[in-house]
Amino acid sequence: MARAVFLPLLILSLTCFSSSSPPPASSHLLKVLGPQGVNFWRLDQQQARAQLASRRDLPLRKGLTIQDGWKPTQGDFLESQGAKVASVTEFVPQWFEQPLDHFDESNTHTFKQRYWVNKRHYQARVGAPVIVIDGGETSGEDRLPYLDTGIADILASATNGVGVVLEHRYYGESIAVQNLTTDSLRWLSNEQAAADSANFMAKVKFDGIDEDLTAPGTPWIYYGGSYAGARAAHMKILYPDLVWGSIASSGVTHAAIENWQYMEVIRNAADPTCSSHLVASVNVIDTILLSGIFKKQLKGLFGLADLQHDQDFASTISGPLGSWQSKNWDPAVDSTSFDKFCTAINAPLRNISAQAVELPFGHPERMVEVEEGFSLDLSVLNYASYIKNHTTSRCTTNVEECFGTFNDTVYQETGLDQTWRLWMFQVCTQWGYFTTTPPDPQLPRILSRTITLPYESKICQQAYLPGEFFQVPPLPNITAVNALGDFDIAADRLAIIDGQVDPWRPDTPHSDDARPRPDTTLRPFKLIPGAVHHWDENGLADLMDEPDEIKDIHADEVAFVEAWLEEWKPPAKK
Repeated sequence: MARAVFLPLLILSLTCFSSSSPPPASSHLLKVLGPQGVNFWRLDQQQARAQLASRRDLPLRKGLTIQDGWKPTQGDFLESQGAKVASVTEFVPQWFEQPLDHFDESNTHTFKQRYWVNKRHYQARVGAPVIVIDGGETSGEDRLPYLDTGIADILASATNGVGVVLEHRYYGESIAVQNLTTDSLRWLSNEQAAADSANFMAKVKFDGIDEDLTAPGTPWIYYGGSYAGARAAHMKILYPDLVWGSIASSGVTHAAIENWQYMEVIRNAADPTCSSHLVASVNVIDTILLSGIFKKQLKGLFGLADLQHDQDFASTISGPLGSWQSKNWDPAVDSTSFDKFCTAINAPLRNISAQAVELPFGHPERMVEVEEGFSLDLSVLNYASYIKNHTTSRCTTNVEECFGTFNDTVYQETGLDQTWRLWMFQVCTQWGYFTTTPPDPQLPRILSRTITLPYESKICQQAYLPGEFFQVPPLPNITAVNALGDFDIAADRLAIIDGQVDPWRPDTPHSDDARPRPDTTLRPFKLIPGAVHHWDENGLADLMDEPDEIKDIHADEVAFVEAWLEEWKPPAKK
């Protein structure tokens, strides 16, 4: 039975699970914290392995790889956390053979690209659409809830079409190489991944469907969120004859070397008291780090006294900031980590009166003497306590091993289990997005000024040693991305959907640096109020249970996709 879709005026007025649970913290921190993000990724892997070993009564083994026969997956991690995982067993993985190199005919190597199909709403007819979700920089399994109750199912239900999740090359199980060395990663590029999608659309044959649903003989609607959102926009530009329509949700079509505005969105959107206390705390921390006076004592409060480099210290304590991106409208998916961090920053402290808590940062009544001559505002102490309890307590060896980033060798493991190397390679070659502080020193900041471009980008040279056939450039070639349209990317039947308080909005066409544009049915341009990162991608089984702003955007998407499909005509036979 087709799901009811509610439209306005007719009854009627998207490192991300729907009806599931948030991904491990490291999935977002990899995109925000550079080399430190890899350390958080390792801590998550260790925690997942320990939980699995305990639950399955297996010995804890270090460095589990695909060859071990099983590996900790995101689903395992979530299940071990007691999370609710979506029921998506009806979607059986299928495989499509792709050339490893679409642009070199002498290279005859191929690989199997994984995909899943939702046929529950399909009604055979000319013009029945295929709604494809780009898997982006994660396992395609992580996108299956969007095939079940999210945007792919919503659109397929409304149009009696087919929903598809297409896994991105190198991610999940769509892997053609035996290791992740620099040479082995050289086919992980925007151009090759786009060619994969085009080849799939033009040639795929769906099991259980007799009709030919290949493009351009069938209208394909291409959807992606975040990096995959940029890919959705790029596919409409690169392959307009195959892609009838695209929806770029939080699509980062502007690649940037430095991504300092990411933290600016958070600073301006967060609880004002928390934000102001965080700005003031970071300023105090920077003053101590740069002066060297009481520096050891400060680091000790955070549980990081033995962490050698100040930049590693500053990067480690910025970890909670990345959790803003994990906010979601659906409580089953939402992360409350940032809110808990803010609550901790603003909390009263023993021996500090409730009235003093309301006083301005640095007021004498808020100050706590740590030792003779060294006093700190209670928010700095709260910040330190939070990091000590939630971050440094996860380290079971020593803090230099857990949070240091200057030992090159720890970034040079190249086994297939080192999945962090995938997105980071794309960062280092084409996308950038190194999170730094504002270029104007007078601008308030929630990230330490010690976090610089050289610090954030050094992982590119640490991790990707020059190969025989490929070398990572000194800085990523962002021109390759921006040449496809940048902020101004536009085409008929290309929808731009963004979140008002998404920290990635500065890299989308809704950036404050982009030119304004009208919102039309042919070229939708929509900003979801109060939304963070691709909030339209997930959905509920009953759309009427969704909050108004999500019901509205889902209704809008159904309406403009239906209008696009009305314009579609079968191509003339040659």
